[in-house]
Parts: sequence; C-alpha cells; structure tokens
Amino acid sequence: MRACQSFSCLTPARPRLQWRQPTLGLTLILTGFLSACQSISSHQDLGLQPSSNPVTVENVTRNDRLAQLGAQQHPRILATYGGEYKDPKLERMVAKIVGKLTTVSDKPDQTYRITILDSPNINAFALPGGYLYVTRGLLALANDSAEVAAVIAHEMGHVVANHGILRQAKEVETAIAGRVATEVLHNEAASREAAIRGKLRLAQFSRNQELQADAIGIRMIGEAGYDPFASARFLQSMDAYSAFRSVSGATDASLDFLASHPATPQRIELAMRHARLIGAPGVGTTDRNSFLDGIDGLLYGDSPNQGYVREQTFIHPKLGLTFRVPNGFVIDNSATAVMATGPGEVAIRFDGASLPSGSSLTEYLRSGWVTGLDESTIRETIINGLPAATARASADRWQFDIVVIGVNNKVYRFLTAAPKGSNALLPASQTATHSFRLLTPGEQQAIKPLRIRVVTVKPGDTMESLAARMQGTNRKLELFQLINAMPPGSTVSVGDRVKLISE
Repeated sequence: MRACQSFSCLTPARPRLQWRQPTLGLTLILTGFLSACQSISSHQDLGLQPSSNPVTVENVTRNDRLAQLGAQQHPRILATYGGEYKDPKLERMVAKIVGKLTTVSDKPDQTYRITILDSPNINAFALPGGYLYVTRGLLALANDSAEVAAVIAHEMGHVVANHGILRQAKEVETAIAGRVATEVLHNEAASREAAIRGKLRLAQFSRNQELQADAIGIRMIGEAGYDPFASARFLQSMDAYSAFRSVSGATDASLDFLASHPATPQRIELAMRHARLIGAPGVGTTDRNSFLDGIDGLLYGDSPNQGYVREQTFIHPKLGLTFRVPNGFVIDNSATAVMATGPGEVAIRFDGASLPSGSSLTEYLRSGWVTGLDESTIRETIINGLPAATARASADRWQFDIVVIGVNNKVYRFLTAAPKGSNALLPASQTATHSFRLLTPGEQQAIKPLRIRVVTVKPGDTMESLAARMQGTNRKLELFQLINAMPPGSTVSVGDRVKLISE
C-alpha cells in the first residue's frame, strides 16, 4: 500500500479504485520481418558471419518518429497499470498469437512491442509506433486464443490506421479553437461553446476510430485463421463482466476497455456483421487448449504487493495487517486507499501514512488533514493492543467518524462516512476499526494470492460443484459462469476444461 499524504472529508461516491504495485517483468518484442527456418549444420561451412547491424527493435525504430512518441509514454503506462507481468509461459502464448497476426497485417514491416500489464483491469490499448498493451485481467477473462487475437488485432488496427497521431492532431486543433475564442475574441461564452463542440467532435472521432479498428481486427483474425466471431463473443463477456462489477465493485472502471469505447450492443452487432462477411459460425480456429495452457496459474485479482480482498475481509500480508467490513459492504482497493461501500450511502476509507517524528496520534488528528474536524471529540484509545485516537467531523450533508491507529512509525487511518442523521455510522466504523489487527508471521506466510486454475471436468462434477471450489468471492456460481463464458442453464461435460479461481 502506498501511503497517502493527505485527504479531506469527501462525498462518498462509488469508488473507481484498485491498488497497483509495479513488478519486474519482460516486454515481448516481435517484428513483422519473418523468414523461413532452415537447418544448418555449420555456419562456418556456408561462410556465414554474425551481422554487424542485426535487425532489432532498437535499430528498426531508431529513426521512427511514431515509435519515439510511444516510447515517451511507455513509462507512464507502466506506472498507471502496475508495471509488467512476468510469466514466460503466458508471454509465449501471447507471442504466438501476435506472430500469426503480423503475417496478415496491412503493414508487414511494422514492429510491435507487446507488454502484458500487471493489472486486474480488463483492458488493451495501443500507442503510436507499435506499442501494444494487454492486461492480465483481460487474459483471465478471455476463453480462447481467438478472443485474445481479436483484442490484439483491434489494437494493431489502431496502429495500422495511425489513429494515435490522428487523434493527437485533432486534440491540437480543438485546443487552438478554444484559445482563439478566449484570447482573441475575449468571449467566455464562446470559449465554453468551442470547448463543448470540441469534446463532442473528439468523442465522435474516437468512436469512429474504435469501429474502424474493430473492422480491421476482425478481418485480420479471419485471415490469420482464427474464429472471426471471437470479437463479438469477447465483447459479450466484457459486457457481462461490467454488469458483475457494477454490483460487486471490483476494480478501477476508468482503467477498463469499456470506459473509452462505443456502446457494447452496437459493437457486438457490427462485429457479428463483419464476421459473417468472412464465413458462417464455426469457421476458423479458437486454439482454446493452447490458450488454457498459457493462462493456467495466472495471477487473478490483486497481487501480494496490493493486499487481498476475501469477501468481507481485507488482508495485506506485506504490511502484516487485516480488518473486516460489515456484511453487505463491498471492498475495492487502489494505489492510494481501500474503499468499502455499503447500504444507505455508508462508505469506509482506509489508508496509511508516515507518522511525523515526535507527534502523538491526537496531535496528528489536529494537523489539518481532515476537513470539518470537531476537535472537542478527539479521544485517545486502545484497539487490539495498539495505540489509537478517534474523532468526529462533518461536511455538507455528511458526518464522519475518524480513527487513526499507530504501528511503529506509521499511522493507519479509517474514515467512515454516512449521511447526517444516519444511525449506521458508528456500527460500520466500529466493525472495521475494532477488527483491525496485525497478522502473525505464520498468518503472513500462509496467505496466498488467487490464481486461474485450469481443471478437467471429471465424472460427477457439475457446474455447482465446480463453482463451490472457487475462492475469494461469495458469488461463486455467478463468477464461475462469467469467467468461463457460460450462460445460466449451461452444463459441463466430462473432459471439458474450465477455469477456477483459487489459491
């Protein structure tokens, strides 16, 4: 957990949160330069010598202005999405898919740099110059190689069509129009109108780009031999995931694929139409077994550096702490805080910060990081053997209960919010804060991350019995059906391979 320097009493809205911590990994590099493999018994017999100027990504992109633009943004992408996810088996699976797609690209000499991001969000995107990104969360949701190919081909379509540069030019044009209205005309109303028109143009421009990339991508996967209907199929899975998340609360919606793309029903309809131009359902391969082999063991949800959510409990083995929220609350975590939302507009925020040297907890409460603090309510207390302090605050129509707990040179902060007049504030706050405790070394060692586990259906297995083996959720059957793209009423057959989520 990253310590939050300060926060104020804010209106508790539906959070868009998820903790992320960069990890070391490997960027996959592929180029469109393909050649046949030959068996050579001796390079010296043929007079072959190592090239003094080998074909590498660095050499190919050295004078590529678009690649340089992508390279400038690459570190920011890694910082936003938790860094690279390292898994050689998974990387080889993705590389195989991209390799097949490069053979049918409209720009066969385009160099692509593929990065798997260590994020549970469902997303994929492209930067100018062939920088392609896919999150491990998206790979966990997909069900075969054709679906992953559809997503990556869509992003390659953006690269082929130079959408990044075109959008950048349009944004510059819009910014110039706004400055003219403000600086030349000195007309604030005209400036606002120009800004609104510009945003509408950019939104439409973006939708058109996405639909064009869909068409390019579906054609590419069809030519590469993949099932062209995979695009529509995965769009349906993402739509179902979005609905599941809107009820459960899961990850940062602003970092997800559907947040920046056209309405899903329209895209599914158009994707089906493009696929039918290639062939009838059943054409092409899904390469499902190869895909399942690649994602078996894939980290699911939060990483050890982010802390884990287990139904109503938050556990952070790295920091060595845990607490529980009331029944009916949903926990999300982010790079800056843990957020739990419950009935009656009640919300709990938890984060950590450094305790200033020589400062007591009561002095820390008075140090100005809480807006609307009622200093007369500040009290010292003990929570599970740890020094703590409590206080109350208010702002607008909200009331707040604040609890800070000292652990060595750190302070962990709970801020519970409820509408003024609500009787749910103290019960919610006390459930979370009174359950806060430090983990024992044995508990820290015993906690394992959740992963995708691919299993083969055996005689006697049912969808319900398989779903019962899922961990980390109290909506086991619903999530099992979602990650396996099985609608209600589906059945499993002996020999089927399905995905489970477990330690």
